Amino acid sequence: MSLIPVFLGLGSNSEREVHLTAGLDALAGFLHEMHCSPVFESEPVGIRSGPFFNLAVRALTDLPLAELDRRLKGIEADNGRYAPNRKGLPLDIDVLLYGDQVGVFDGLVLPRAEILKNAFVLWPLALLAPAQEHPGAKRPFADLWHEARIDQRLWPVPFHWRGTALTPEPLLRAATVTPTA
Repeated sequence: MSLIPVFLGLGSNSEREVHLTAGLDALAGFLHEMHCSPVFESEPVGIRSGPFFNLAVRALTDLPLAELDRRLKGIEADNGRYAPNRKGLPLDIDVLLYGDQVGVFDGLVLPRAEILKNAFVLWPLALLAPAQEHPGAKRPFADLWHEARIDQRLWPVPFHWRGTALTPEPLLRAATVTPTA
């Protein structure tokens, strides 16, 4: 099978650094040419909880979509996502894009609707792959972010993975941003 570009969204609101690091380590075990966006902290959307850490990952995979999703669910489970007594959301990993597929595949709607609805998904994607076109909107992520009118607060946070700072210093010096501001 040929390599397919994939974009994933990762989030955590419980032991955020521990779970995001564990998730990235697990992904690095089977994804190729993995690149990470800066990490953002955001207020929760749709649930009552503490703040989240979120980032996006761009990589190549040789896995069919169903197998990729199965592995992501396994990583979530390994981090306590489905534990009956869990506190918060330890780790959430979503397939945002799988190649340029548009539609429902193996039970997953692609591209994932949250890309255009949530600042904590769109801003990381705009920084990670500004020229990458959203396969449904047919517009680059950077343009979509620039024009977004999403009423959510998020801010960049320091985060290191495998000795590399994922969030660059100039971004950390920026103020809290809302796309509507």
